[in-house]
Amino acid sequence: MDLIKQFFDLVLHLDKTLINVVQEYGTLTYLILFLIVFAETGIVIFPFLPGDSLLFVAGTLAAQPAAPGSPDTLLNIWYLMPLLFTAAFIGDNLNYFVGDFLGPRVFREDFRFLKRKYLEQTQAFYAKHGGKTIIMARFIPIVRTFAPFVAGVGTMKYSYFIGYSIAGALLWVISLTMAGFLFGNIPIIRDNFTLVIYGIILLSVLPPLVQFLREKFAPKRTV
Repeated sequence: MDLIKQFFDLVLHLDKTLINVVQEYGTLTYLILFLIVFAETGIVIFPFLPGDSLLFVAGTLAAQPAAPGSPDTLLNIWYLMPLLFTAAFIGDNLNYFVGDFLGPRVFREDFRFLKRKYLEQTQAFYAKHGGKTIIMARFIPIVRTFAPFVAGVGTMKYSYFIGYSIAGALLWVISLTMAGFLFGNIPIIRDNFTLVIYGIILLSVLPPLVQFLREKFAPKRTV
């Protein structure tokens, strides 16, 4: 329970945590951020790492002076965005190739997270929405970790996948990082940062939650 509490404290107080990391590790902070985004995006067992909120907070720090009156900021936005895009893109592609290598046989047995019905449901979603699934999944925690993996397991060709992977990573990184950069230091947002993080998490999980509730409470069809 203590470990879970520490994790939620980390996620909900990312602004303070990340400032401490910058002050302690300096430029190594970029590597730390790269590895977190890469792991959350590219390693199937790490879907719980912070993603959306991390990008927003990193963008916020990129607009904060390193010291009062200093022209330098805690992080450099022009280093940050290409670095995090690269982490997201590499993670996406690693996930795809792992899924492609393992193939559908990984779903022959039901594991806790890798169930046959997940493959079938995701493939049906791909069939309905096409490559846009990769872009939409980018903005949904946990789903963005599994979507490229399942794309690799399924029948999506890499030449088709890669374009949507690039677009999704660009939109995700630029929109959230720039949102933090432009709005994160507005007094009302800065003074209520924990609530803002709650809001980002809520907006992230809202689409799959709505879809789940629709399916659960939809009237049963009679044959």
